[in-house]
Amino acid sequence: MFSYVDSSIRESLEKEALMKTLDSNGVIVLSNNSAAYLSLLGPVPIPRLIDGEEVILHWYPFVRRTELSTVLDSATGVAHGGEEAFRALLNTSMLVNSVLAFPGFEEAQEPLVRVHSCCLTGDVFGSRRCDCGPQLDAAFEQIKATGAGAVIYMSGHEGRGIGLWAKAITYLLQDRGHDTYEANSALGLPEDSRDFSDAALVMRFLLQGRPIQLLSNNPDKKAQLEENGQRVSKQVSLVAGICEHNKRYLVAKRDKGHKIDSGL
Repeated sequence: MFSYVDSSIRESLEKEALMKTLDSNGVIVLSNNSAAYLSLLGPVPIPRLIDGEEVILHWYPFVRRTELSTVLDSATGVAHGGEEAFRALLNTSMLVNSVLAFPGFEEAQEPLVRVHSCCLTGDVFGSRRCDCGPQLDAAFEQIKATGAGAVIYMSGHEGRGIGLWAKAITYLLQDRGHDTYEANSALGLPEDSRDFSDAALVMRFLLQGRPIQLLSNNPDKKAQLEENGQRVSKQVSLVAGICEHNKRYLVAKRDKGHKIDSGL
């Protein structure tokens, strides 16, 4: 349902190799194959100014192949206590994720890659309650400086997977004294429910199994990518945008194992 494309347009895009269907192992299959798992589009050229210079990025949107029957079954399950399964469906199947690849990424031996969880408040609104916006900008600049790499933007990861509405409520709870993890738990939601398996699958396909250098402070992100078959040769720290408004947030992340300067 959510990867639907008119059949005639789909056929033309597939003929030009601009739309591909992957199975759960990252292998191309026919779009009507029962093993069809994920739709990958592109590359779509995206011109962007990075550090004062125009770069033509290759945009690869990707989305899980979820049929209407699956959604209806999950909705029925909510009435019988299946809220967690429905939340997982919403987080993984109704949002389009993206690879924003620099020129040469597809051929690079160990490209620098930032797997970035979406943060509307930080990335778009410019909020300084977190470091997400500065991290995203710094990632583009750092990857450009290395010569090859990509940013993978995970749309379903707002608030570490709880969604924008719940995240807004956690902000008010944080103002009452909860840290960023405690606020999620206070709502009966996971501290972190993000899933990086689709990012790993798409990277394995685009890079044909070559390793990446991961631009992240989060050891769990590295572990998840490796558990899902994407090799990580090195983890590169990314610290940016520290200010008085986000120090408490960053301390909480450091206490959960993130590799952030202990001088906070």
